[in-house]
Amino acid sequence: MSRTYAKGEERPPLGGYAAAVAAFGGYAAAWAGAVRWSGRTLPVRPEPLDLLLTSVATFRLSRLVSKSSVLSPLRAPFTEYQGPQGPAELAEKPRDGARGTVGNLLTCPFCVSVWTVSTLTGAALVWPRATRTVTGALTALAGADALQFAHSVMQRKAEGD
Repeated sequence: MSRTYAKGEERPPLGGYAAAVAAFGGYAAAWAGAVRWSGRTLPVRPEPLDLLLTSVATFRLSRLVSKSSVLSPLRAPFTEYQGPQGPAELAEKPRDGARGTVGNLLTCPFCVSVWTVSTLTGAALVWPRATRTVTGALTALAGADALQFAHSVMQRKAEGD
C-alpha cells in the first residue's frame, strides 16, 4: 500500500505512521483513564483564559521540543544535524529507517503540538492549578522570547541609523 500511496515520491513508511497513531491512541486513552480515576468531571466548556494559556504554552513547548539547541540530544538518535535555523533553533533531517518516522514527528512543531496539547489538556483536567502554573510560565517564556526578538530588531535599527 505504501508504494502505491507515495507514487514514487520519497515518503516515510506508512507503517511507522500507523504505529505513531496507535501510540497516540494509547496515550490519549491513558489520559482519559487518569481523568476518570481522578474523579474530576469535564467542564461544560473551557475557560477562555485557559484556552489562551494552553495555546501559547503548546506553541512554545512544541518549538522547544522540536527545534531547540538545548533539547537536540533528545532528537539526535532520530535526526541528523543540518545547521542553525534561527536564534537558538536547529535544522535537522530525520534519519533513515524506522527511526526516521520518530525523527519526522520530533522535528515537526505541528506534530509535537498534538502530543503537547493533549498532555496539557489531560494535565489540566487532573491537576488544574499546577497545569495553569506551567502554562502560565510557558506563556511568559513565549512573551519573553517575543520581547527578545523585538529588542534585537530595535537594536539593529538603532545601529543602522
